[in-house]
Amino acid sequence: MTINIKKCTLQDLHTLQEISYETFNETFKDQNSPENMTAYLERAFNLEQLAKELANSSSEFFFVYYNHEVAGYLKVNTNEAQSEEMGDESLEIERIYIKNQFQKHGLGKFLFNKVMEMALELNKKKIWLGVWEKNENAIAFYKRMGFVQTGAHSFYMGDEEQVDFIMAKKLI
Repeated sequence: MTINIKKCTLQDLHTLQEISYETFNETFKDQNSPENMTAYLERAFNLEQLAKELANSSSEFFFVYYNHEVAGYLKVNTNEAQSEEMGDESLEIERIYIKNQFQKHGLGKFLFNKVMEMALELNKKKIWLGVWEKNENAIAFYKRMGFVQTGAHSFYMGDEEQVDFIMAKKLI
């Protein structure tokens, strides 16, 4: 078993779109209407949107490979790229997704360790994220990693308003 990580570039745009669609669908399709899923996927993961996010110097994407196959990805934001106003001392995990077939292999923890490394290198004092209140597996994972719920905000899946818990981990 080999696990590797690679920073994404614009050359990875189509692969990023494919894994974004696949992992988001796997994670949320059973709890949301097909119409809302389609609306969200088309808005969040169209090529123009992903290219814009890849070009933002305050956002970074990484692929995680399991035995040389793309198994998941990570998106982190700093500064103004954060989806909520959290200040310059914070780093946001906006997306951390692992394909179903690769879950329970330590890849989420591998990506989380990458985030910790980045946050410490950048002298951040806090890592935070938003997670859907119904995503019990993710919430349990983040709690194991030392996150606590600090608030909530609205997230729109198509035209349906949902609640994301804001979870944070202090580093200092």
